[in-house]
Amino acid sequence: MKVATAPPSALQQSKRGGDPSSELVRHFLIECTPRGVRLKGCPNEPYFGSLTALVCQHSITPLALPCKLIIPDRDPLEDAVSASSQSITNSAAELLKQGAACNVWFLGSVEMESLTGYQAVQKATSEILSTDSLPSSTVVHFKVSSQGITLTDNQRRLFFRRHYAVSTVIFCALDPQDRKWKRDGCTSAKIFGFVARKAGSGMENVCHLFAEHDPEQPASAIVNFVSKVMIGSQKM
Repeated sequence: MKVATAPPSALQQSKRGGDPSSELVRHFLIECTPRGVRLKGCPNEPYFGSLTALVCQHSITPLALPCKLIIPDRDPLEDAVSASSQSITNSAAELLKQGAACNVWFLGSVEMESLTGYQAVQKATSEILSTDSLPSSTVVHFKVSSQGITLTDNQRRLFFRRHYAVSTVIFCALDPQDRKWKRDGCTSAKIFGFVARKAGSGMENVCHLFAEHDPEQPASAIVNFVSKVMIGSQKM
């Protein structure tokens, strides 16, 4: 306990060269007995059936303690968690402000109706890989920012630029079955996709599928940035 004034015996010791402030924290042992719990060395203290009862009673009357206990009305750890969450939010905002971009293979888009989550990415991958003639993949510039995801086909083979607003992107993940893209000179490029709301529809989704293009920019890093930084910042 932290007390307002040290007991006389402690003050006498501090006069002999001790630190007076260190005497403001007093220690009281709680002993467990067959009859219950009580403050050790205090014969005028009753036995309590539980530690909770002991603390509660001493918050009403001090009994043998120098002052009443004060029970906090909130968990001090909540403040620390709140501050930590705020720090994470600020970091995410800074990362999004800078944005992140890399080149990836664009494999195609598959309509999902209302399906989302890992099942959507798995289904889209299965459909793309099971087609009789695999789609013509092309390298696109994949940029993630606070505005959303922007795809740019610099060679304009399939399109010029597509933008998916951050409010429409609802999920991003690697293929749950860990299948690989083995075309275009790739030997084992990981496949990933993000699910976005279909333009003009509030319930229908589309899964856009990609494969990593540069080993130094792995799909796992792209997915983490989209999921934890971009989508995550919307949930905080």
